[in-house]
Amino acid sequence: MGSTRRCAAVWDNSIHKNKDLRRVESVQTRRASSEERGKHPMFHATLRSVRGRVSGVCLLAATIPLTGVEARANDVDAAIVFAIDTSASISIEHATLQRQGHVEALRSKDVADAIEGGPVGCIAITYIQWSSVGRLQTILPWTTICDGEQAAAAASAIDRVGDTGRGRSYRGRTSISFAIDISSQLLDRFQGTATKKIIDVSSNGTNNDGLPVAESRLRTIAKGYIINAIAVARDEPGVTADLPRYLRENVIGGAGSFVIAPDTPADYSTAIRRKLVLEISNVAPGNGCTTCYRTLRSLL
Repeated sequence: MGSTRRCAAVWDNSIHKNKDLRRVESVQTRRASSEERGKHPMFHATLRSVRGRVSGVCLLAATIPLTGVEARANDVDAAIVFAIDTSASISIEHATLQRQGHVEALRSKDVADAIEGGPVGCIAITYIQWSSVGRLQTILPWTTICDGEQAAAAASAIDRVGDTGRGRSYRGRTSISFAIDISSQLLDRFQGTATKKIIDVSSNGTNNDGLPVAESRLRTIAKGYIINAIAVARDEPGVTADLPRYLRENVIGGAGSFVIAPDTPADYSTAIRRKLVLEISNVAPGNGCTTCYRTLRSLL
């Protein structure tokens, strides 16, 4: 109950800081945050409905299961949240790229070697799927991985249950702010000590639902967490012709954070593998840059 109250307070305070929402009595019009203006149509919500959805989100987040092969009170080199976009714009092809990309990366020898070669020799991961505010599915709860066999077992769990793009009962919008805030809560609740805490956002679009992404980003970076991103596509038709740039300027943050943009769909799996190796190995992604834009070719 305590975590639910804290969660509700964070979101409620953020809502009241938004000058547009403060003045609304019933239906209010809220423009996207400053970095998104001109890229999205205005979207509408009532203050009551926003509060209700946020409360529901927090209750949902407070009850995310931590069962299975859990990361308990142990040390790891990195605790990583894989936050996967399953919004309406994610096609069967994109869903497959995301699921199989992570599965193949976790099964690769490069990733196993990076895990075992770390100072501790273990990482912890969790794999979640998100879309609109309140739409969340935990595919893999916090799981400790210390060798290739454990990584392969985690990959199989993701492969069995991860999004295929087929048979969705609900096709939501894209709330990157929600994905970041929920991922941040999961890192808060990680039951162990991690040298690095990382959120990996995979998306094919820009933030068009929920709170401004800038607020979520700043809150998360202030905790010392790192937000990295991978662009499933190079653009978002009708919104931006340069999705990697949007993710670099509005989403990623923290020491050594970076965006990866696969050169072609076929490169997505390789990009995920290289990104994960960088994160585990504590290798800087660029020459002293704080936030970097990386093509696949630059990682090879």
